[in-house]
Amino acid sequence: MRPRALLASLASLTAVSAVAVNPLPAPRNITWGSSGPLHLAGPLLLKTPYNPLVYQAWERTISSILNLRWTPAATEAPIASYPPFPTPSSGSSSSSSKDKRGLPLLIDVDLDIEDYEADLQHGVDESYTLDITADSHTVRITAKTVWGALHAFTTFQQLVIYDGNGGYLVEQPVSIQDAPLYPYRGVMIDTGRNFLSVAKIYEQLDAMALAKLNVLHWHLDDTQSWPVAIQAYPEMTRDAYSPREVYSHDDLRNIIQYARARGIRVIPEVDMPGHSAAGWKQVDPDIVACADSWWSNDVWEFHTAVEPPPGQLDIVYNKTYDVVKTVYTELSGVFPDNWFHVGGDELQTNCYNFSARTQSWLAEDPSRTYDDLAQYWIDHAVPIFRDVPGRERRLVMWEDIFNADVHATDVPKDIVLQTWNGGLTNIKNLTASGYDIIVSSADFFYLDCGYGGFVTNDPRYDVMSNPDPNTPNFNYGGNGGSWCAPYKTWQRIYDYDFTLNLTEAEAKHILGAVTPLWSEQVDDTVVTGKMWPRAAALAELVWSGNRDPATGRKRTTQMTQRILNFREYLVANGIPAAPLVPKYCLQHPHACDLYYNQTAIE
Repeated sequence: MRPRALLASLASLTAVSAVAVNPLPAPRNITWGSSGPLHLAGPLLLKTPYNPLVYQAWERTISSILNLRWTPAATEAPIASYPPFPTPSSGSSSSSSKDKRGLPLLIDVDLDIEDYEADLQHGVDESYTLDITADSHTVRITAKTVWGALHAFTTFQQLVIYDGNGGYLVEQPVSIQDAPLYPYRGVMIDTGRNFLSVAKIYEQLDAMALAKLNVLHWHLDDTQSWPVAIQAYPEMTRDAYSPREVYSHDDLRNIIQYARARGIRVIPEVDMPGHSAAGWKQVDPDIVACADSWWSNDVWEFHTAVEPPPGQLDIVYNKTYDVVKTVYTELSGVFPDNWFHVGGDELQTNCYNFSARTQSWLAEDPSRTYDDLAQYWIDHAVPIFRDVPGRERRLVMWEDIFNADVHATDVPKDIVLQTWNGGLTNIKNLTASGYDIIVSSADFFYLDCGYGGFVTNDPRYDVMSNPDPNTPNFNYGGNGGSWCAPYKTWQRIYDYDFTLNLTEAEAKHILGAVTPLWSEQVDDTVVTGKMWPRAAALAELVWSGNRDPATGRKRTTQMTQRILNFREYLVANGIPAAPLVPKYCLQHPHACDLYYNQTAIE
């Protein structure tokens, strides 16, 4: 909308309750008034006891508001031939203070925080209220903790729009009561397959804060590279891609501090015992099994890894645990979160054909299986992972350690399992077994899917036949290695009802969800476009859900304009999020819907 047209529209808002803004994630409860716009008097004064984190967050908020001069491109107003959507409930009130144009004037923000000391750890209260009344000069915010206050600032930032005439408006009086559905809401980045610069990680954190995501799951390393400086073993970074592609301890701490200032926890992952070669083999080559084998052997039954290069920690080698403990203890001293992700996925048994120790251990007792080997890892590694003095350490592992073809037989129930396979079936099985879980189902949440396989010399693409075009995944026979295709659109992410068919007790075991972006085909040049704005669909899914609380119906159709607008807002903030539709669809609400029936998605 052009500034003049927007200004004219705002002038008429005193008689209607429709608004142009559409914050994402949608608040749990938002009620708009109808008495007319409220004008900002400039940089609003924050009134609250001084706290550096809070005041710095407010400075970022008000600076963004004043510098962006934001006007929403995608509003919820229907085009002429479409039935209107229900409008928010309205109230009436008279204004007591007005600017020279007759608009009520907002002067300050009154912030009341109950607990300034609550740490940014799992389960911290993130609720807030935000009230702007027609007869007050004040934006009133209450929050249990500073982390809720930060979310309130983010919401306020999206409510204020430029009026096209040098000023800023909140379109109507508004009352918001808000809190997340789930305490664990995040994205996963992978710096083992390709390196991501500190600046690009900051960019993801900026976007996460705007979407109220609160966990950065950081898959630090993999078989391909070890990009993290370890003071105890400086030789590990010989397996970084280059000396420039290494995170120093200062880099790590700066990223953690940057995230914390935005209400985001950084949870590191060191994947063990699978996906382990780079770095480890520099300390002692005997720690790593099958590092020098051919990963696929051209016959999948003999593969040593799911992707190149192979490598797994030798589970029955005593020195493995000495090195693991040293690395883990050092990283635990850098990362302050009480949670730590210790991997546990995709153990490949063929790798251990190259380990004389493992083969000898199996031969000692004919009843031993590879499940016993996985249990050996649990029995010997988990005590190391728990031993962090002064820390209420809780461990996260990929679900494979419990339910893969090769798995441990006794996984402690206090370990959080992150489910990525099997969709609703695995969610049901894990929660019914009593595990707290994080949902990352590949069929719905994997952002790297649909780009084809990355391995080269791949004859699976060299198929020119034309099969039945009505068959699923029709691709002229050349399906390549994109195991988790197709591409996950924001609608695929948003419509995932991951509590389906769970009992009330089982549903309580879901702590939240993470949308992973594995980086085999991701580096600085594409990471933000592949992550955003699709990750915002997960952000709303785990903050306020995908259903209208009053009707129980899916609100995907209403979410359309919200996420289209949010993409524009990300770009305005300097975050190069990918476009989702032609701009025509932003400017003509719902004209691009597949169904004229606005309730087609139930």
